[in-house]
Amino acid sequence: MAKKTELLKNVALIAHGGSGKTSLAEAILFSGKATTRLGKVDDGTSNFDYEPEEIKRSITISTSFHHCMWKKSTINIIDTPGDDNFLSDTRASLQAADGVVVLIDATAGVKVGTEKVWRFAEEQNLPKAVFVNKMDRERADFFKVIEEVARTFDVKITPLFLPIGAEDNFAGIVDLVKMKACLYRKDASGEFETADIPPEMEDDVSQWHEKMIENVVEVNDELMEKYLEGQELSAREIEETLIQGIKTGAVIPVVCGSATQCTGVPQLMDLIVQAFPSPSDRTIKKGVKPGSDEEIEIPAEADAPFSALVFKTVADPFAGRLTILRIFSGTLKSDSTVYNPNKEVKEKFGQLFVLEGKKQQSVEEAGPGEIVAIPKLKETTTGDTLCSEAAPIVYKPVDALPPVISYAVEAKVKGSEDKIFSSLSKLLEEDPTLRLERDQTTSDTVLSGTGQIHLEAICEKLNRKFGIEVILKPVKVPYRETIKKAVKAVVYRHKKQSGGRGQFAEVHFDVFPMERGKGFEFHEDLTGMNVPRNFVPAVEKGLVEALPKGIVAGYPVVDLKVRFYDGKSHEVDSSEMAFKIAAIMCLKKAFQDASPILLEPIMKMEITVPDDVMGDVMGDLNGRRGKVVGMDAQGKYQVIKAEAPMSEVLRYALDLNSISGGRGTFRMERSHYEELPAQFAEKVIAAAQEKE
Repeated sequence: MAKKTELLKNVALIAHGGSGKTSLAEAILFSGKATTRLGKVDDGTSNFDYEPEEIKRSITISTSFHHCMWKKSTINIIDTPGDDNFLSDTRASLQAADGVVVLIDATAGVKVGTEKVWRFAEEQNLPKAVFVNKMDRERADFFKVIEEVARTFDVKITPLFLPIGAEDNFAGIVDLVKMKACLYRKDASGEFETADIPPEMEDDVSQWHEKMIENVVEVNDELMEKYLEGQELSAREIEETLIQGIKTGAVIPVVCGSATQCTGVPQLMDLIVQAFPSPSDRTIKKGVKPGSDEEIEIPAEADAPFSALVFKTVADPFAGRLTILRIFSGTLKSDSTVYNPNKEVKEKFGQLFVLEGKKQQSVEEAGPGEIVAIPKLKETTTGDTLCSEAAPIVYKPVDALPPVISYAVEAKVKGSEDKIFSSLSKLLEEDPTLRLERDQTTSDTVLSGTGQIHLEAICEKLNRKFGIEVILKPVKVPYRETIKKAVKAVVYRHKKQSGGRGQFAEVHFDVFPMERGKGFEFHEDLTGMNVPRNFVPAVEKGLVEALPKGIVAGYPVVDLKVRFYDGKSHEVDSSEMAFKIAAIMCLKKAFQDASPILLEPIMKMEITVPDDVMGDVMGDLNGRRGKVVGMDAQGKYQVIKAEAPMSEVLRYALDLNSISGGRGTFRMERSHYEELPAQFAEKVIAAAQEKE
């Protein structure tokens, strides 16, 4: 039976890593009686972090899902990663949410990750509530956190609860709407009793109660007038307006507590059920008609045509691929066929699941707003839309965050190279931020991701799921070789006499440099009959074969033109082989006299950093032979457009992190080649000779 849409709450928990999202998710499950014991991250019993890579690091690497009932509503919990390496998954998973709870550690305050995930929630227009967690820890400071949130995000935030005590003395919370205290048992049962407000808190409570009402009345003009005229507002008017304000995002409520003790969790769940929008409260998600820009929308109703967005894929070596989708309209039944307009294919499937942590529960059907998984779809990947073929629609997914760090992947055991590529390709299906390329010139398999830990975790997963052990090595910089000046009339004679048939060929070349990016050109300009024309292809073939392994340091040769204008042959001893060898040797001879140089790849970069570290970042770029080509302001951030040599920015992700305190982001792509300055070229050549 599909769940009632208006009783469904899809809530994503988002935060800086280590703020307690997974512990809060466990506390919600336990309070909603979906589990009989409180799962713990630290001892590996969590229902959400169940992958070995997550248990080893005690962090969430991949978003997981579970649900529980609370006061007739179903809360779908979306537990997202907070670690910088895995935020792309968080951003994609927010496409399934209708509201977010932003956790903030009461001992640490607003961190870099908090800023990043807050921005993701803004991008997708999601109503927010703040949960100030770890009130029972040393140095917990609720009011400092409140002030920091208001300042960092430039928002009015509205505490609905105040903590009673802090650290070891944290005993419960005061409800500013009902004006009651909730005193908790110290046994992590989540049980509390209501009592009067402690006398020493009365002044604080009335002050914050007043602030709450000031923020709430701003939502409704009539209420605002009543309030300004000094009329008494009923508890019901305040509550209804508060709920309206939270649903639209005009009010950002704050709850406080301790997830591991289940303190404040029932109040947060009440708030989610009463004040967070259901899928039918949200504005209808717009899509486009396949193959056009024409906007269309399908209402979030059970009897409307079916449509859904695939926001995540999980690759399982046993069950195959699991496609996770959020239904936006209509009803999906098991054993049916859906249409994928992105790939223009029909997909037939049997079972339909809801996810319960690592387990899957089979269901017959699911309606608007539900998050479900389908196993073994053949063509569908993350970001695709699935819909009814009779009413096709395409939803635009959020873009994956760009990869920022690359390594060459090598097999620990020789001979399993091909398996590496095919197995990594399977992991790419579940992680759109990964990029896998074969570099033709260095013949490396290059893996790129959003951070060091991201790539290490992928390699662990590769070993666990597919039994392949790999080593990550620094990427080789693909230098190139070329020449700076033309040399004319270079002659090379290849002659070998050793019993039997000899070898003889002579070629005359002019060699010219060409502009960057032009590659290689061969011109045959023979006159007279010194060289029979049937040897010309052998000459060209010799040159083409010589180009990939250059003369100076073994790097590919580019941007030059060879004119073959004369030569000599012998009617018995000349052969294709002889002319091929003569061509290769003549090019080598010409190259030495033509001022050979090395070229290095230049990266085009866009670096986004807060104003206060801009100077440091630009200074650092200068130290890397980089040059700034433009600047743009973006709120409190500056976007620096720059170019820098690839060899200087191979590990830029780690360096930018330390310069900007983790607040900088960047994207880069290969742009063009430039001459490598002589002092650096010497080092590269020396390294190449040593390797030989």
